[in-house]
Amino acid sequence: MMPSRPFTIWMKAAQALVLAVAVYFSVGASDPTSRLNNLSHRLMCTCGCNELLGECNHVGCPDSPGELEVLRKHIAAGEGDGEIMSFFAAKYGATVLAAPTAHGFDLVAWIAPVAVFAAALLGTVLLVRRWANLSEGQTQTAGGTAVNGDPEDLARREKIRRETDSDGGF
Repeated sequence: MMPSRPFTIWMKAAQALVLAVAVYFSVGASDPTSRLNNLSHRLMCTCGCNELLGECNHVGCPDSPGELEVLRKHIAAGEGDGEIMSFFAAKYGATVLAAPTAHGFDLVAWIAPVAVFAAALLGTVLLVRRWANLSEGQTQTAGGTAVNGDPEDLARREKIRRETDSDGGF
């Protein structure tokens, strides 16, 4: 049985896309200059300027020329990126890495921002739902429970609302 024509068109398009992605990621992968640029932007300069090694541009930096030369030697020796990064981390400490590793306790640096954002988003959603669920004749106490307001309080609120032309919202 022969495959349908639209299926073969989609299959060829998918193959072309995979080939284009492979070519895109492999262009310059073996070029020493691009490797130097890539690795120097994954390391920090140790002079204290808080710049990436490839971007450290202050005049008379005592460290970046030497570090770049060591990086060039490791690349010329044919070492892999992981080996080079491990060498720099062993020699200068983990602070030389521009991004924390994804292993051990350093994994917290990747997870914590997402977790804090998710918790804040969840808290905001729950708070807005609580505000939306309060009916017009109820007020919220310090304990967080909704109770019916006394008539004097409701009258005072209604007077404030009429005088300020406010519905109580923002």
